[in-house]
Amino acid sequence: MAAMAQLKSVVSGGSGLVSVILPDVTTSARYTAYDLPYLTQAFQAAGFSASDFKIQNASGTTTTEVAIAQAAIAANAKVLVVDPLDGPTGKQIQQLAAAAGIPMISYDRATFQGTATYYVSFDNVQVGKLIGQGFMDCVTAWKVTNPMVFTLDGGQDTDPNAIDFAKGYNSVVWGQSVAQVPAGTTNSAGMKLVKEQLAPGWDNAKGQAIFQTAFTANKSINATIEANDGLAGAVITDLKAAGVKPNTIPTTGQDATLDGMANVLQGWQCGSVYKPIYIEAQAAVALASYLRAGQTPPTALLNGTTTDPTNSSVTEPALLLTPMWVNTANMESTVIKDKFVDVTKLCTQVTQAVCTKYGIQ
Repeated sequence: MAAMAQLKSVVSGGSGLVSVILPDVTTSARYTAYDLPYLTQAFQAAGFSASDFKIQNASGTTTTEVAIAQAAIAANAKVLVVDPLDGPTGKQIQQLAAAAGIPMISYDRATFQGTATYYVSFDNVQVGKLIGQGFMDCVTAWKVTNPMVFTLDGGQDTDPNAIDFAKGYNSVVWGQSVAQVPAGTTNSAGMKLVKEQLAPGWDNAKGQAIFQTAFTANKSINATIEANDGLAGAVITDLKAAGVKPNTIPTTGQDATLDGMANVLQGWQCGSVYKPIYIEAQAAVALASYLRAGQTPPTALLNGTTTDPTNSSVTEPALLLTPMWVNTANMESTVIKDKFVDVTKLCTQVTQAVCTKYGIQ
């Protein structure tokens, strides 16, 4: 937080409200457990008063997210920081912001609309590549023979990030940087794709049903790729119900959730992509501070661009952060050290003996 304190002169040079709108409380535990407190701490450390920022959650309802944005604009907010529930909602809010002359920061999920939109997130294609490489390494480590692969994508129907995740892992595993790979595709490692399907809206229950149907129909599936920990957990539930043993059928994920880390330690999941949300929160607050003060953000805060996965001619300025793959080997030095995962809860869930085995304390 020391870096945030250096923004106090920028913050004091601006005025007005920064409105933050988070999407939901269900698709990932991160928004209430991490984003809310980390954003609050970042605003406070940068010198914002309690009346200068407001963080709200749309609770999974698109109309609520739009209504929160409309209320913020009516309250003369100077900057909107929005993690859109889906692409159309993000565009609708951006249009409202643009009409009011308010810059918008698309937080974690991109919105490709308008000329005063910025993007703060992790490099989504790199997230996918980490998933893909983690999967490949796991297939080898778990000694999976004749890998027959099922891939469960995230909500590509609602989230452009999900397309980039898939492009990342499909490029590593199949050599194709595409959102979906045709069934029957093979690679030089002897793998064959049984099927790739998406879980609409990142819905874990739908993902579980999709995999259950596929696994029932094709028992040869012995390796899987999932776009986040929630979907991995859904698949693991099906695998357990089918009597599959740990360290047998790989699963993957991202978000480094408590349940995800427990599944990794217990041999159900190969690993997860850790995105240090406290860094993302600080980056968003730093960028918002400059925009609120009417200042041009420094180059360090806009280190790249992001491209619309559906239209490569559309780009926007972005601050892209670096994710990392977490497994049993580095869990202690990453998510535990950062206190991203509560070590007491984790070791209670998996037993202290398992934590001790992997040097987690």
